[in-house]
Amino acid sequence: MQVRLFDSQIYPGFPEHYQEIMEVWEASVRATHHFLLEADIQYFKPLILNEFLKAVDLFCVKDNSGAIVGFMGLHEDNLEMLFIHPNMRGKGIGKLLTQRAIKLGICKVDVNEQNPDALGFYQRQGFEVVSRSELDGLGKPYPILHLRLA
Repeated sequence: MQVRLFDSQIYPGFPEHYQEIMEVWEASVRATHHFLLEADIQYFKPLILNEFLKAVDLFCVKDNSGAIVGFMGLHEDNLEMLFIHPNMRGKGIGKLLTQRAIKLGICKVDVNEQNPDALGFYQRQGFEVVSRSELDGLGKPYPILHLRLA
């Protein structure tokens, strides 16, 4: 699969895209969030599909066939979610989406402490750790690092 990496390749996400977005989310989580238990993934899936996607402004990157290969969700000045299909990692899609988010005023992002690849990615995009929470936003024992654009 090839993706043309231009700002114009970023499309708004709508409810009719949710199922495809969830497929990208699950593939990405399984490839990057090795610390999560299967029960956690199953717990988060309906929350993301039925609540979290509706609470953010969604943006998607599609490949040349029109398939969604990455997406982000923004709320106020936070990058709430950024997921890239594992087959498309390392191709600049995350950077493209993050640059768009910054242009739109995003200056904060949270990352799981147990996901060092994500932390390194955001640090390369200009974010720095400003604080840490022992539990995630739902009270689960997955420490969160809070980052801000330097």
